[in-house]
Formats: sequence, structure tokens, C-alpha cells
Amino acid sequence: MNFNKFELDHIGIAVETLEQGFAFYKALGFGEMEIEEVPSQKVKTGFLRLGNQATLELLEPTSPDSTLRKFLDKRGPGIHHICLRVQGLDRILADLKAKGVRLIDEQAKMGAHGCRVAFIHPASTGGVLIELSEKTEELV
Repeated sequence: MNFNKFELDHIGIAVETLEQGFAFYKALGFGEMEIEEVPSQKVKTGFLRLGNQATLELLEPTSPDSTLRKFLDKRGPGIHHICLRVQGLDRILADLKAKGVRLIDEQAKMGAHGCRVAFIHPASTGGVLIELSEKTEELV
């Protein structure tokens, strides 16, 4: 693995509603929030662009059985995950699995912005939910 290719993509923040979560960031000076629904994850996302190409991703559950809803019920609003932008996601997942890293997703799924994503279990990362994200060919 070439770790020099890893970049911070976004920090995911769990919120009860995008409107409620955006209130602080609007007060901070953010003018717009790019909203997208991700049915495969049962969430609605609101992306706030930062000056260094990374984003803050507000996450609202869209179903009572979503993992995000369970997270909010257990922990309340706050940082949910850190997402790293990668190249070669399938190879990285296979390598991590071979090394005994506990994966939530052994195969990538479609996420926001047409990216392929997979999550690594916090038990293998020191307690932090890590998302790996790879832009699809059309977006590269």
C-alpha cells in the first residue's frame, strides 16, 4: 500500500436533521450545503466545502432502522466517521482483510457523489469508524 495516496476526503457528523445541524455552520459563515440522499446507506447528506478540498458531511438518518439512527440513539449527535480518499479500493480492502483487519464492508458500495465506499470497523482502528472512498472512473 502506498500511504502517500491517502487524502482526507471528509469528516462525517451525525445530526438529527440537516436543517438543525446546518444552523451552527450557517452562523459560522457557510452559505450553502450540497444535499444528496444515499439510499444504500439510508441517509441524507449535506456537504460543506472547505478551502482545502475536504468537506464536512452532515448525516441525517432517513430510516428508523439505519445504522446512523442507531448511532444517534446510542451516542447522540457528533463525529460519526473520518473518510479517506483512496485509489485502488478493492486492492486495499483485500490487503486489509488478509492482514486480519475487521471490515464492515468487504466489498465497496455506492456512496455519495457516485463514489465507491467501504467502512472499516472501529474495533480495528482504535475506536474510529473509517470510511474509504474512491471516485469512479467517470469522476476521475
